[in-house]
Amino acid sequence: MLARPVTSRTIGRVPLMNLLGKRSYVDPAKNERPEPDVILKRIASYVHKTPIESPLAFETAKLCLLDTLGCGLAALKYEQARNIIKPIVPGTTVPNGTRILGTGYEMDPVKGAFAIGTLIRWLDYNDCWLAAEWGHPSDNLGGVLAVADYLTRLSNATNGDEGKQFLVKDVLEGMIKAHEIQGVIALENSFNKVGLDHVVLVKVATAAVVSRMLGLNENQTIETISQAFVDGQSLRTYRHAPNTGSRKSWAAGDAVSRAVNLAYLVKNANVGTIPSVLTAKTWGFYDVLFKGKAFSFNQRSDFGSYVMENILFKISFPAEFHSQTAAEAAIKAQQILKNTGKSYKDIKSIRIRTQEAAVRIIDKSGPLYNYADRDHCIQYMIAIPLIHGRLTADDYTDDVAKNPAIDELRAKMYCEKDEQFTADYHDPQKRSIANALLIELNDGTTLDEIVVEYPIGHKFRRSEGIPLLMEKFQRHVEEHFAQSPEKGQKIIHASNDPNFLQMPINEYVDLFWHNK
Repeated sequence: MLARPVTSRTIGRVPLMNLLGKRSYVDPAKNERPEPDVILKRIASYVHKTPIESPLAFETAKLCLLDTLGCGLAALKYEQARNIIKPIVPGTTVPNGTRILGTGYEMDPVKGAFAIGTLIRWLDYNDCWLAAEWGHPSDNLGGVLAVADYLTRLSNATNGDEGKQFLVKDVLEGMIKAHEIQGVIALENSFNKVGLDHVVLVKVATAAVVSRMLGLNENQTIETISQAFVDGQSLRTYRHAPNTGSRKSWAAGDAVSRAVNLAYLVKNANVGTIPSVLTAKTWGFYDVLFKGKAFSFNQRSDFGSYVMENILFKISFPAEFHSQTAAEAAIKAQQILKNTGKSYKDIKSIRIRTQEAAVRIIDKSGPLYNYADRDHCIQYMIAIPLIHGRLTADDYTDDVAKNPAIDELRAKMYCEKDEQFTADYHDPQKRSIANALLIELNDGTTLDEIVVEYPIGHKFRRSEGIPLLMEKFQRHVEEHFAQSPEKGQKIIHASNDPNFLQMPINEYVDLFWHNK
């Protein structure tokens, strides 16, 4: 109940917020339950009542699904990724469980969400969303796919008495809605500026979508979202110097597994709605974790399919997205140097003109201690292409990083924040991720500045990027199934089938599953 209605007469005493972010002013002395926060109701209504009718959204979601699964297969090349997804109790198999791509594991949907979510994020090589908050909406697939696969298998095993049948199209719709929830909130609301990791939005979006998949009603979805917001949120400590580490590669897996667990708690035990979880004075999310500010939704106050339609893909490089154009510029610079008979050894200095977000996240000097440290350092991601003419996942390993030329070249670089690049980064009509390299040589000459505004995975370069994205997916599949190429070909054939969207999701997942 509002202690005082927000009207024009109360301007100056009660802050005015836009609809979704608006506070509920409740007298804390009165133990009277308010209506659920507006944003909780709007998200739940969107999940339950808004049909997705955009062909572009579904076409893009399919690309996102394939790319994300391909990246998950590629992650299995790395021992730490394989070890972190293993069952806690060795040999555990769950009847009708979620099957984990590229492995022989069958897990409950909570652990399955963790495993899938971890694999698809491990290499930091699939989709991205850049706004006031950045993140990777495909992270939500870990929960969506785990639950869809499990419920379909359960339905088959019980002749429809339990579970539910899901097709590939249903999973794509779940992805579109999870992308939209995460991405729309991220447009104007920076969690990183208050020290929180963006996976809070993964948890909220997955919890909302999965709740409906489990058969919960709209009120129960509100309950689930409120539990996701009140759940302990991750600090960004593990993404930044001097603490950058591998947790950033499994943080999304943790978020989606927690989301699935919360949805099941609501389904099985009615754990209760926390109606003013965001707006409660003193104890709510805004006051405790968001410096007293309410969420802003001036750019978009509705939920549709905008985010999926405008998602960014990582195609050329497995690199933090703010450096994608920098790596592309470095590849061009290496070729220019080569054509003039010079190399990285002839470089005196490199000015990196970039966006404010890149300066805040990946501008890094000094020692780099591990894989995660290196793939969040813009200087490293420029040095490798200048030296080798490439940037691959293996280039972040200790074997490559021990080359002293890398740190010598890094020491010659400096970042400069560009106001126009920053403005274009936030412009909803552009959303560019520009970087520019100005290279001075030891002989005193300066190369023409190399500017790349939009990475190849940007919507503005979609026609150029789609064939390369499909090549990337096929490469990841063929590399993983090199010992059984017929399995890889079945995946590629099914993925290109005209009836792909009508394929039962468990049958598609089975193509990726095997005992090694």
